[in-house]
Amino acid sequence: MVDEASGAASTAALIELEGVSKRFPGVQALSDVSLHLGRGEVLGLVGENGAGKSTLGRVLAGIHAPDAGTVRCAGEAVTLSSVRDALDLGLVLIHQELNLADNLDAAANVLLGRELRSGKLPGALDFEAERAEAAKWMTAVGLDVDPTVKVSELPIGQRQLIEIAKALSVDARVLVMDEPTSSLTEPEVERLFEVVKSVAARGVSVVYISHRLREIEELCDRVAVLRDGALVGELVEGEISRSSLIPLMVGREITSLRSGQPLEPGEVALEVRGLRGAVHPEPGVELTVRSGEIVGLAGLVGAGRSELLEAIFGVAPALAGEVQVAGEGLSLGSPRAAIERGLALVPEDRKDQGLVLEMGVRENASLATIGRDATLGFIASAEEERQAREAIERLAIKTPSAEQEVRLLSGGNQQKVVLGRWLATSPKVLLMDEPTRGVDVGAKQEIYQLIEELAADGMGVLFASSEMEEVLGLADRVLVMHEGRLVGEVRGAEMTEEAVMHLATGSGAEVEP
Repeated sequence: MVDEASGAASTAALIELEGVSKRFPGVQALSDVSLHLGRGEVLGLVGENGAGKSTLGRVLAGIHAPDAGTVRCAGEAVTLSSVRDALDLGLVLIHQELNLADNLDAAANVLLGRELRSGKLPGALDFEAERAEAAKWMTAVGLDVDPTVKVSELPIGQRQLIEIAKALSVDARVLVMDEPTSSLTEPEVERLFEVVKSVAARGVSVVYISHRLREIEELCDRVAVLRDGALVGELVEGEISRSSLIPLMVGREITSLRSGQPLEPGEVALEVRGLRGAVHPEPGVELTVRSGEIVGLAGLVGAGRSELLEAIFGVAPALAGEVQVAGEGLSLGSPRAAIERGLALVPEDRKDQGLVLEMGVRENASLATIGRDATLGFIASAEEERQAREAIERLAIKTPSAEQEVRLLSGGNQQKVVLGRWLATSPKVLLMDEPTRGVDVGAKQEIYQLIEELAADGMGVLFASSEMEEVLGLADRVLVMHEGRLVGEVRGAEMTEEAVMHLATGSGAEVEP
């Protein structure tokens, strides 16, 4: 329900959360969160990676039903067990990855699932009425495009406005916007801000989830800060600043995850110069990793950490730059060349990118070396079995046999299979993206110990992680990314969570690592 009244946000709560909790296997995503949202208010929701921001947004949108607690809408207790429940109450989530049908036109997307039927032919659509209705909502968000244009032909900023128009057309009372500017240009961001302020002035409440604290300062009436799933503080207009938000977002003491002291690193094992990819702008990324060194790569969601590792290894295209391993250059965009030079990449998503789930441990453990060990195109079964046995013993992979399908293993044991495969290539540098994601506490500690042992044996390790405790507790030094750029490095006594967050949120000047 869009109200035409203008003015400041109402002090009366439209949405109230009381003691809301949500748990996933191994993770307490939300813990006893109590929060309110005023009518026409723009509420910022901030926190580190994994703080619970997106989970809270999905609870409001009916995607995740809370395990405990109460949600009230306009003073009435409500049940949000499905997206339909939320839509019926006017609660709409606009995902970071836009939920549009690119093959349809703008009008069809605005009214998707609520098409207008013609009275002349049973089941036929009334395209003229649809375009007129969609144009009304597109105008409401200041989008001046032909309703018949295909969404695939629109720039990302206009697609974002299509999503908002679609939300308003279902009588949205609350818009939950999850990282809405992650793919927008500066002019598109400014236009989005105008729209958010406009819909808020008309009585629609907005929950604005973002890691870009500058935007939070500029746009929000109030900010709620989550840490480890709990609400740790709220700031109102006049109090909102990066200097006040960052201490609330961090607020933990990080202890070392390593059993021994870091060793003196050796020669340069990996050197990256001027590397530019789709998300890495000029002047390009510059970094080095020495043998025996563990380097962490930190940054908030969308900073470009995964894309950087993939560009170094060659699975993502690089527009320019140079990568050297132990002083020898390699061809950009060629994983085969990277492997031959001594690079290995443990990907972020092991199930989609790292494993063939229907195959056994034996086949998965030998995928990276199958070509090297083949004879006249035939797989060397004895070598394959030896590698699997060695991986199982070295990494303590819990499996009934080497023939067990990896889909039946735990997350930690699946990750060990991926690690075992790459260790069989005897890499000089190991690249790891989220090395312990979806892994239980015991397996995490085993992986940390393995990384430490590999570094002690002279291997260089560059890993990206969303867990601040992991980055600061495991790395010798930390490189910090913000919006595709390396913006700073912290080491030694400077390796604090607050120092990393200061850089990761764009509060620090860019320096050469």
